[in-house]
Amino acid sequence: MEAQQISRIFTSKSLFFSSHLAKISRNLGSVKGKNSSLFPVFRARINNGGGRFGSMRRSVNEKSKGSGGFNNFQDEILRSFEDKNDVEVIFEKQIDQSMEKESQSGSKEFVESITNIMNERTEGAMDAEEEEKHHTKVTRSIVFVTAEVAPYSKTGGLGDVCGSLPITLASRGHRVMVISPRYLNGTPADRNFDGAVDTECKVKISCFGSTQEVQFYHEYKAGVDWVFVDHPAYHRPGNPYGDVHGAYGDNQFRFALLCHAACEAPLVLPLGGFTYGEKCLFLANDWHAGLVPVLLGAKYRSHGVYKDARSIIVIHNLAHQGVEPAITFKNLGLLADWYGALEWVFPTWARTHALDTGEAVNILKGAIVTADRIMTVSQGYAWEITTVEGGYGLHELISSRRSVLNGIANGIDVNEWDPSTDEHIDFHYTMDDLSGKAECKAALQKELSLPIRPECPMIGFIGRLDYQKGIDLIRAAMPELLQDDVQFVMLGSGDKQTEDWMRKTETANRDKFIGWVGFNVPISHRITAGCDILLMPSRFEPCGLNQLYAMRYGTIPVVHCTGGLRDTVESFNPYAQEGSGQGTGWTFSPLTKECMLEALRTAIGTYKEHESSWKGIMKRGMAQDYTWDNAAVQYEEVFEWAFADPPYIR
Repeated sequence: MEAQQISRIFTSKSLFFSSHLAKISRNLGSVKGKNSSLFPVFRARINNGGGRFGSMRRSVNEKSKGSGGFNNFQDEILRSFEDKNDVEVIFEKQIDQSMEKESQSGSKEFVESITNIMNERTEGAMDAEEEEKHHTKVTRSIVFVTAEVAPYSKTGGLGDVCGSLPITLASRGHRVMVISPRYLNGTPADRNFDGAVDTECKVKISCFGSTQEVQFYHEYKAGVDWVFVDHPAYHRPGNPYGDVHGAYGDNQFRFALLCHAACEAPLVLPLGGFTYGEKCLFLANDWHAGLVPVLLGAKYRSHGVYKDARSIIVIHNLAHQGVEPAITFKNLGLLADWYGALEWVFPTWARTHALDTGEAVNILKGAIVTADRIMTVSQGYAWEITTVEGGYGLHELISSRRSVLNGIANGIDVNEWDPSTDEHIDFHYTMDDLSGKAECKAALQKELSLPIRPECPMIGFIGRLDYQKGIDLIRAAMPELLQDDVQFVMLGSGDKQTEDWMRKTETANRDKFIGWVGFNVPISHRITAGCDILLMPSRFEPCGLNQLYAMRYGTIPVVHCTGGLRDTVESFNPYAQEGSGQGTGWTFSPLTKECMLEALRTAIGTYKEHESSWKGIMKRGMAQDYTWDNAAVQYEEVFEWAFADPPYIR
């Protein structure tokens, strides 16, 4: 009986060892150079039934027969480890120790001892394999360059990405620096920079016909070096890009200054006692950082600096390209030879008058033709920017570099957005216990002075009030939609006419419609938790975050089938999985009022009439993995590809 048990142990465990022996050895710290040849030999011996493990399995029953059979088998196990190589010695010592303690207690104890040893090794290897998923093998010095970063200067999704992804990459072993302007606008938001101290390091930059001096401030937090470029151009009322009158007229200067400073920072800032050095990976985010890849080729590599550095342009929104009149090229601090990299000519129909030649400089275009790789924030958006409809005039250029184009969906901060712990909601819930979701809905209805009706589907919208977000469709569909038994909540600011429309619609439909003009973080969390449906009819959406927040909170997204929305929301199919259903929401296309209403009414009907299907959609959405750690693994693959080839511009 005991022999049969041991035979089963070796049979089941040897299959695991044959594929994971190297990982076991690494986990034990026992792999040394001369033993690397052991693995294929040992693996073959196990798989083919050869070697000592194989011979033990074949003869175990025979050896257990007759007097002293089991004791002989114990001796055979010890003899199987007579080769004194690193891997086998560990098992020999463990079994010797077990034999000394257990051999006098009978064969049953010996079986248990062998089982414990084998299980311990198996679990150790499995732990090593799981840990390997969360830690990178090759670490890099990574420099993010961005116009905004949360929580210091966030205005949108760009700030979220540059505030979260660096922390995750740092936790995986990389050395990470984030460089952004030090905005001071005379509001309480200035206190966000209180933790950043003056490095007493200044650099002089030649651009825009003069020499500009910038200063660096630094804060080390969450394993990341947060570096802020200080200059009077960043000290003014408004947001990072403009004020109530529109975009600042000197944005080209402000962000060119950022790019020059970002290229100097890894060379001059002794953060943690030493600089980042020249072998850096620059992640330039959107056009504001688009001069970085150009400067590496035009200003530094020609003098032997940054020859081993790489750059990636990360496109969050291709609609914004940093286009200015051609005459401004001379202000950028580049040699005339590099004009072609930034040259841009508007088509005839886009010119302002008959004498307009359409000549301009396009900073994002310069980044696309000089960066080592190009990334976007979703696979769907990576495809869209190669099309006429989504390329904004750059589609042919981007298509020509399709071999180095990748799209990776953003992650979300699962600590901030967690329905089981969210400090902004009164009731918490999980995928296994959804009771708190209904309580959040009732609390939201009460807060907004809506009738408390659990059976009435509650639809939410959170976002900017502009054309890109499909606000015109919502306005067109609202009279018809409010004829149904629904409640609708909108949170956002932007277009003044839409803000006025929200106020008027709320006054006329006080028991069905609420329009909250502005943005408020706590209420955005409560709307996400309390609503049943989140509507996102965006014309284009490079990635989108609200649909990810919604799914994590069990709120069903109804979205236009575009960009990152198409990648992250799977349309519900009630007939899939043998009738149990599949999908995490609803998508619609084309972008028309009729298609949007049809998708909404399908969702409303499912909510009212098919409770089990609705809960299935909720739970599948809550089970999705959109953590930053998952995204970071994919980013690391792209990093390796960037360094696999020589610099694109040498």
